[in-house]
Amino acid sequence: MRILAVNWRDINDPMAGGAEQHLHHILAGAVRRGWQVDLCCADYPGGGPRGQVDGVEIHRRGHWTVANLTVPTLVRELLRRNRYDLIVEDINKIPFYTPLYAGKVPVLAVVPHLFGTTVYRETNALVATYVYAAESLIPRVYGRCEFEVISPSTRDDLIARGLDAARVTTIFCGLEHERFTLADPPSRDDTPLLVSWSRLRRYKSLDVAIRAFDLVQQQMPDARLLIMGRGPDEKRLRALVARLGMQDKVEFRGFQPWDELVRTLHRCHVFLNPSPKEGWGLTVIEANQCGLPVVATDAPGLRDSVRDGETGVLVPYGDPQAMAEHALLLLRDREYLERMATGARAWAATFDWNRCIDESLELMKRTAAQGTRPTRKDPR
Repeated sequence: MRILAVNWRDINDPMAGGAEQHLHHILAGAVRRGWQVDLCCADYPGGGPRGQVDGVEIHRRGHWTVANLTVPTLVRELLRRNRYDLIVEDINKIPFYTPLYAGKVPVLAVVPHLFGTTVYRETNALVATYVYAAESLIPRVYGRCEFEVISPSTRDDLIARGLDAARVTTIFCGLEHERFTLADPPSRDDTPLLVSWSRLRRYKSLDVAIRAFDLVQQQMPDARLLIMGRGPDEKRLRALVARLGMQDKVEFRGFQPWDELVRTLHRCHVFLNPSPKEGWGLTVIEANQCGLPVVATDAPGLRDSVRDGETGVLVPYGDPQAMAEHALLLLRDREYLERMATGARAWAATFDWNRCIDESLELMKRTAAQGTRPTRKDPR
């Protein structure tokens, strides 16, 4: 098969995140199985109009801020030049609406998660309303397409928006076990060490984790918090740390090479994820593989990736007090922490990228074979 994939970013983009990692695993897996794969996405400094990663041919055009205007033109050009069996569109920001210009090529929509109203936490009301309105057109534009989602939460979201449940297939992400498993892992730090690892964007709500840590260190003054990741919200988060007088207790690590990041995770005690919504929460599973219990928001995606009471604890969104209380329970009771850590490793062991790739490619083959099915009529 030859497929044309469409996404906002490719895996080498400095701002690539979980959505890009997920799609790239599938596309690279398709190449290894003999498929031809082209990917259209936005350009970035140092990227260039063409590239190749793991056999995936990458075509870039335009800055990411206008990708929804420039990338569709690139897609049309490739559709005129080549014959494709399938278009795979990753909808993780504003949709590209590929069904409107795909012609007879069927479209599989891959959806990590949709913003919904959480976009209003990230940006100004004008931009947020634009994104919200763009998402609202998905049932109308993609109503005859097949969907692949990465969690039951995202599946339920699409169905609630009016999409046919029979068209939505849930396929869980995998995990690079060899990357997060160390032959000689470091011991947990003698200092109580909490960590929050995420893209630093406002809607991720890392300020809640910082406020929770403020409550933790009032009870355990020697505790420390590591914030790993980069993004446009860093300045605001640093200002909050300064207002709370915790500059000597909170460390912003930014980007870390994988080996260094994994060793850091093994040294930590508790992982904090305060996000109001995730597609799945891949960093949760990756932290679990390193033996880290998670205190996370009881929110879409996270309630799928965290087994409450077994691999971590779910707390109400925006409640630093609840997050702090459960973090303190883990930090004060080593037996409780290690029991959670054992459950976390066992849970992480169940996720495999080869399984994810196999199931995704099978769905792609079925979608390409059947083309675009007519919308089912509601029997009511």
